[in-house]
Amino acid sequence: MSKKRGLSLEEKREKMLEIFYESQDFFLLKELEKSGPRKGVISQSVKDVVQSLVDDDLVLKDKIGTSVYFWSLPSCAGNQLRSVRHKLESDLQSSKKRLAELVDQRDALKMGREESDERKEALFELKSIEQKHNVLKDEMVQFADNDPAAYEAMKEAIEVAYAAANRWTDNIFTVRQWCSNNFPEAKEQLENMYKEVGITDDFDYLELSVVPLSSAVD
Repeated sequence: MSKKRGLSLEEKREKMLEIFYESQDFFLLKELEKSGPRKGVISQSVKDVVQSLVDDDLVLKDKIGTSVYFWSLPSCAGNQLRSVRHKLESDLQSSKKRLAELVDQRDALKMGREESDERKEALFELKSIEQKHNVLKDEMVQFADNDPAAYEAMKEAIEVAYAAANRWTDNIFTVRQWCSNNFPEAKEQLENMYKEVGITDDFDYLELSVVPLSSAVD
C-alpha cells in the first residue's frame, strides 16, 4: 500500500481558511493547533501556515489583553480580489495619464526642430557618439556577465522576485478554489470577475530558468 501524500502548503492554507470560514469565530493559536489535524493539517505546521495567511492579509490577528486572536471572514477573500482590481484600475489610469503627458511633451519638443543642414549634421554626430557608447556598454556587460559576485547578486534578486510572484499566485489560487467550493452556482460571474482583474485561463506560476555564468571573456 502506497504512503498517503501529505498536503502541500497551498492545500494547508485552504484547509485552515475553511476552519475560519465555517465557524466565523475568533481563535487562539492553541485552538487552531487542535482544529488543524481535523482538516489534515498537523498541529506542528499550523503556526507557520496561519502566519503565511496573516502575511498575505487573508487572516487577521490582534492582541487583546495578553492573548492573540486570529479571525477571517468569507468577505475577506472578496475584498482582497476587489482590492487587486482597484489597484490594477488605478495603475491603468496612471499609465494612461503618463502616456498623455509624454505625447504632449513629444509634440512640444518637435516645435522649432524643423529639418536643416545644421540639424542633420548634429544628428549624424549624435548617432556616431551613441554607437561608440553602445560598443563600450557591450564590453562592460561582457565583463559584468563573468563577474561571480555580480552574477550571484543578480541570481538572488531574480529568485526573490520569482518567489514573491509565485507566493501571490498561491494566494490567488487559494481564493479561487475557495470561491469555487462555496459558490458553485456563481461560476460564470466569478470567471468574468477573474478576467476583469487579469486572471485569465493561462494564469500560472512563473518558472525560473537558471542562466550559467560564462567561463571566459571574449
